[in-house]
Amino acid sequence: MPTSPTNSATPEPSGVRRRALLGAAAAAPVLAGLHGTASAAPSAGRKKPRRLEAGGDLGPNVIVFDPSTPDIQARLDEIFRQQESAQFGPGRYQLLFKPGTYNGLNAQIGFYTSISGLGLSPDDTTINGDVTVDAGWFEGNATQNFWRSAENLALVPVNGTNRWAVAQAAPFRRMHVRGGLNLAPDGYGWASGGYIADSRVDGTVGPYSQQQWYTRDSSVGGWTNGVWNMVFSGVDGAPAQGFPNPPYTTLQTTPVSREKPFLYLDGDQYHVFLPALRTDSRGVTWGSGTPRGTSLPLDRFYVAKPGDSAATLNQALEQGLNLLLTPGIYHVDQPVEVNRPDTVVLGLGYATLIPDNGVTALRVADVDGVRLAAFLIDAGPVNSPVLLEVGPEGAAKDHSANPVTVQDVFIRIGGAGPGKATTSMVINARHTIVDHTWVWRADHGDGVGWETNRCDYGVVVNGDDVLATGLFVEHFNKYDVQWNGERGRTIFFQNEKAYDAPDQAAIQNGSIKGYAAYKVGDHVTTHEGWGMGSYCYYNVNPSIVQHHGFAAPERDGVRFHSLSVVSLSGNGQYECVINDTGSPTSGTDTVPSTVVSFP
Repeated sequence: MPTSPTNSATPEPSGVRRRALLGAAAAAPVLAGLHGTASAAPSAGRKKPRRLEAGGDLGPNVIVFDPSTPDIQARLDEIFRQQESAQFGPGRYQLLFKPGTYNGLNAQIGFYTSISGLGLSPDDTTINGDVTVDAGWFEGNATQNFWRSAENLALVPVNGTNRWAVAQAAPFRRMHVRGGLNLAPDGYGWASGGYIADSRVDGTVGPYSQQQWYTRDSSVGGWTNGVWNMVFSGVDGAPAQGFPNPPYTTLQTTPVSREKPFLYLDGDQYHVFLPALRTDSRGVTWGSGTPRGTSLPLDRFYVAKPGDSAATLNQALEQGLNLLLTPGIYHVDQPVEVNRPDTVVLGLGYATLIPDNGVTALRVADVDGVRLAAFLIDAGPVNSPVLLEVGPEGAAKDHSANPVTVQDVFIRIGGAGPGKATTSMVINARHTIVDHTWVWRADHGDGVGWETNRCDYGVVVNGDDVLATGLFVEHFNKYDVQWNGERGRTIFFQNEKAYDAPDQAAIQNGSIKGYAAYKVGDHVTTHEGWGMGSYCYYNVNPSIVQHHGFAAPERDGVRFHSLSVVSLSGNGQYECVINDTGSPTSGTDTVPSTVVSFP
């Protein structure tokens, strides 16, 4: 979804082209390092399985460094060579750095690779060097730099500025950059990220060619430009509200937030820190003294390994343990059932759940305080009605004091192979916080086609009082987001309509041309959204017309701020922005049509 940057002295890219198809040959699988140990099965004839042991080894794909580790750079380079272009491969890696100072490193981060410090504060682990994402593997185009992350580190970039040129599903959390941050690839090619939270950038952030970005509860020394949709909530140093020119949407605070759980070392023992809930938050959580929250030792977790079954994971949960999913791929033939309040399910290195035989991958009961974080759900070849269900149908309990959080949980239908679902994510539990997700029906890779990787709905919200901060949902056959609950709020939304619709009839929604990217139920009386964009690229049939990107009941309690729709190179057009409001897109000019406020 490329375009030229504005308000920047940087050389401007010219022309517009989309994410090229990436065939299997270009995304060669990485076969090494995915062996794991399954838990012991109960002996024949025993009525109850043997109790599972908690804690233990983190497995071969969690690589732990300390300042005395020899040849760190060589190991980093080895993993990057394997993962650089392995967009749909099975390799999964977590790089952990113990507290201390590391000199002269450049950690290049490829697919399904997470790099993290093991201190309680980012400043406990300092790299005099860089943590780099660039796009050399894809000819300078960063629009496919998905599924990677950086967390809980301090960086002193070699040349003063660190490069983090990412697209979706690539969070930059709890980082301290003692310098600037460049979000564009070398050469300033196309980029379509991204997300920053709980981070401090002492220098200037330069998004350059990034088409959209969301920054939450952070601090920046400056911000250089914007393309289509730059959103800030609770950010010290954020630019002033300016949408649509410059395209800044700025909220002084974030209504409710609770940072993602993270692994750290207390002495030589692993713990998981659980940050506290904040309301009307602004700035980082770690700026002065010990952060607010609680801590769980590793012996409160079942350390899952690839090969563990859903029955084993559920047994661990029934024993009262939390789940730490070590890097790898987990096939589940029944739902992982999270029924206990305050349960933590935390992934490392993009641990991936694949449901077999059309089951739901993971379900959460109507209970307080569950934290789901940092894993990927990949649809299986048999259609699943739902891939992730947060709260059962009809959930009604008040969770305002201790909400469920869904953070860096990503869902994919197709791309790595055939996958189908009816709905990707359903949120039934009240007060749930969805803090950064990318829910993606694949537009390239293997197993891709209008019916081949069919999925009608991306995210369906039935619960009341749900908040989404950083909602990326793309390419679904019908509604990308359907919001039925009352008092819902979304801060930042990024969407592309499905590329591959064969004709106008395939997307027709009754008398309406196309399904809205974001639909608020007709009965809803209160809803609000800020900084929301929908783009169309009907490359199979560029004559397709989409009536609007957004649909909502027209009443005083339903309000939107800073909306935009964009036709990419004229491959399809929008007639309106929201309902019947907003100018149509036109011709081949990739220029947003905007609505500043609605109604």
